[in-house]
Amino acid sequence: MEPSFWHERWQKNSIGFHQERINSMLQEFWPRLGLAPNTAVFVPLCGKSRDMMWLHERGHNVIGVEISPIAARDFFAEHKLNPKTTPHGRFEQWESGRLKILVGDFFELEASDLAEVAGVYDRASLIALPPPLRAHYAEHLASILPPRAEILLVTLEYSPKEMEGPPFPVGEAEVRRLFEPRYRVAALQAKDALDENPHLRERGLTALTERAYRLSPTGKPA
Repeated sequence: MEPSFWHERWQKNSIGFHQERINSMLQEFWPRLGLAPNTAVFVPLCGKSRDMMWLHERGHNVIGVEISPIAARDFFAEHKLNPKTTPHGRFEQWESGRLKILVGDFFELEASDLAEVAGVYDRASLIALPPPLRAHYAEHLASILPPRAEILLVTLEYSPKEMEGPPFPVGEAEVRRLFEPRYRVAALQAKDALDENPHLRERGLTALTERAYRLSPTGKPA
């Protein structure tokens, strides 16, 4: 998926993927990662997700990465924050207190950018990418995360015959193929999510499952 695709979506405000409500699986399963409140957490392809503020309110230092400066601008504006913008390598850093968004290409992130991260929340990253990019995404994410960082991953599953992504359907077999053996993959919950995503029903879906996983680095106790 070329960056121009996402820039155009934000320019046209065609952002059906943005959720106004805090994700219920984040609220239910984030505590299972056992992260201290003052630790840093990473939200890839963050958009202007309200989930970042939920994590911030629980004491975390939140680092997002997002290709669109419009998304970063809107996030801080909607929360009545006045961020400081500074160059950060190949990124533009937008920062207000314990909230930081790096505006630029996820695939240009380096390990030094996430050196303090203890956990990752991915609700809209893996499913935003077509199959060829998903393996690249998983490989790059693992290469830049600290070795003990936990991941809460939320995916969607639906019949690809009914709709062309994004978001793309990602099943459990693919999650395991992408992340094992570097991570121990634990399926946490699956639920019917069609009523919560009317924009996807309008695109032709008749069934939609949302699924959460905990990804723990191999060798770390669950």
